[in-house]
Amino acid sequence: MTDATPRLRARPLSPHLQVWRWHITMLTSILHRVSGVGLYVGALILAAWAVCLAAGPDAYGAFKAVLGSPLGKLVLFALTAGLFYHLANGVRHLTWDAGKGLDVKSANASAVFALTFTVVATLAVWAIAFMTGAA
Repeated sequence: MTDATPRLRARPLSPHLQVWRWHITMLTSILHRVSGVGLYVGALILAAWAVCLAAGPDAYGAFKAVLGSPLGKLVLFALTAGLFYHLANGVRHLTWDAGKGLDVKSANASAVFALTFTVVATLAVWAIAFMTGAA
């Protein structure tokens, strides 16, 4: 006869980050999610800008002072990088949806391109902003 006494059985463990070897496509997947959340924060900042603009010159001046501070500029810089990264990685995903670039070599190359585009485009926008006095 079989033993019918209830016991805790060992449950299988799912892979964890310590098991997987980090690679660039893992990084880009995580950064895509992070940049998406960051863009939601950017949308809230944009909504606050519209509310302050509608509230009058004093509220708008206070909003400009906050975003013109070093911390505000850092947040705007991060939002710019997040926007460019999300754009580049979104195009990458659209390419994958078309069935192209799914092999490891192409996926790694497109990941490097997305990260490079992010850095170059963000620095270019902020360089133009500083040169024109907008930042």
